[in-house]
Amino acid sequence: MSNLVSKYRSQLCNELRKEHAGQRVTLSGWVSRKRDHGGVIFIDLRDHYGVTQVVLHGDLGAQADQLRIESVIQVAGEVTVRGEGLANPKLPTGEVEVQADEMEVHSAAEVLPFLVVEDDNAPEAIRLESRFLELRREKLHNNILVRSKVNSAIRRIMEKEGFTEFQTPILTSSSPEGARDFIVPSRLHPGKFYALPQAPQQFKQLLMVAGFDRYFQIAPCFRDEDSRADRSPGEFYQLDMELSFVEQDDVFVLNERVMTTLMSEFSDYPITGRGEDGRFNQIPYYESMARFGTDKPDLRNPLEISEVSEVFSKTDFRVFQNLLAGGGQIFSIAVKDVDAPARKYFDGLIKEFTDTTGLGLGYLAFDGEEYKGSFKKLLRPDEVADLRARLGLEAKGLVFIAGGNPKELLPHLGKLRTKIGWDMELVDEKSWAFCWITDFPFYEFDEEKGQLDFGHNPFSMPSGGLEALRNEDPESIKANQYDMVLNGYELASGAIRNHSAEIMYEAFAKVGYDAAVVEEKFGALLKAFKYGVPPHGGIAFGIDRIVMLLCGEEAIRDVMAFPLAQNGEDLLMGAPSTVFDQQLKDTHIQLNLPEEVEV
Repeated sequence: MSNLVSKYRSQLCNELRKEHAGQRVTLSGWVSRKRDHGGVIFIDLRDHYGVTQVVLHGDLGAQADQLRIESVIQVAGEVTVRGEGLANPKLPTGEVEVQADEMEVHSAAEVLPFLVVEDDNAPEAIRLESRFLELRREKLHNNILVRSKVNSAIRRIMEKEGFTEFQTPILTSSSPEGARDFIVPSRLHPGKFYALPQAPQQFKQLLMVAGFDRYFQIAPCFRDEDSRADRSPGEFYQLDMELSFVEQDDVFVLNERVMTTLMSEFSDYPITGRGEDGRFNQIPYYESMARFGTDKPDLRNPLEISEVSEVFSKTDFRVFQNLLAGGGQIFSIAVKDVDAPARKYFDGLIKEFTDTTGLGLGYLAFDGEEYKGSFKKLLRPDEVADLRARLGLEAKGLVFIAGGNPKELLPHLGKLRTKIGWDMELVDEKSWAFCWITDFPFYEFDEEKGQLDFGHNPFSMPSGGLEALRNEDPESIKANQYDMVLNGYELASGAIRNHSAEIMYEAFAKVGYDAAVVEEKFGALLKAFKYGVPPHGGIAFGIDRIVMLLCGEEAIRDVMAFPLAQNGEDLLMGAPSTVFDQQLKDTHIQLNLPEEVEV
């Protein structure tokens, strides 16, 4: 405490206890709450550290009564023990109060645009316009503190693991990494632009070429993409790392240890999703899609998707006959040992699924030998018995059935699996369920572009190397690419890197980049590969998502001090904004705006 004492305070607002009774103290902070008890004014005085109740009488009380909430004041007085039955067990300082005989108003607040102490459901735009006020709310304030502590812990853990922290450039060159770049015009080089880094990908690989062995950075990254609840528009921070002389499993072992240490430091939840050897489960990409309908499975949810086409290979149900004849498949989600909810639940679920996907969904509900549901009259008893046996449905339970093209249907079934798991209260909310997703496709066919594109990270080493690139169907090639998933969120993405110039040329040629373009975009990396490069790999964790999960939030903005709005605007600072004509002239830019845009 001693280093925080000043003329404004002898104690912090979280420090006073019974043993301080009789002492004279000075406190400073914000007027958090105010109550008038017959001319005696009670103030909850709040600072960064906590809250203390202050009592003001007479003229001082009258003066305090005129203050608006969130005014900043300084008070002095004697610490007293609260009367019998008046203690507040919710506060660490709840057994005492300060009988103030001095008060100085440092800053009188105006009428607030929204309440600070309570959530008054003010629109997000209003809260973001005055974000500094919203940051005074206890939950949000504490989230930002958790973020700071997480960053500090990350640095400590990484240094213990033998990593060295480096800073990589913010102004760099544009490169095709999957999202749109933010570009910055150059004043000194007319017609040329810097790009803000989507990730420090090339720089961290160059650090390995430079012989630094283990690099990490809490790196700012910039991507011009749309907002989602778990992704901020524009900018984010990641724990970025790269290691030399490693294989995929070396990266896994290290990062399982890093995340176990980090999560255990900030949470009492058990870490699940481990195999018999204690390691995080590893699930190949296509298996994850087949079992969970997503490459980000929430393993706290025990439900899985099962293909049951064989059960209906000789069905009399015309819809399934036509579907199977056309190359479609039939899938189910079984919920074991639960009582069937009311018919209204099934009707609502089916309507929502059909309205969202344009696909059909049916169900059967079992209770002993009896069953009911939308498919009862459409399926033969032997089919129902076979289905039940394959899914392990014994005394009671539910099964949902849908059919279609797997690529189209499985993601929808994945969302259905998530909803049913939560609806049926099957998800273990107080646990951390980790897994690795592996063997991503190196290439995927982009329907919009009508051409082949990289499935994930273009800097990954393709399984099979140069021989696979030259001789195998591109869409069958797997990448040495992996994601770490936690509770249904992609927490990290990484890869064993390609460290061969020849492989890089061949890999990019498959998606339409000739050698000249590759050399223009990745010249530094190609040059480095000519002078001795170690096998290397790495990974990058979304720090925003880690903190979001630790704080029990569902939106990234709730763990960021100054987030952008959903539309990418900074409502507090007024960005993006127009610039002066001279600034445009200095950077050699002439605007050519759409007619409907006004400047």
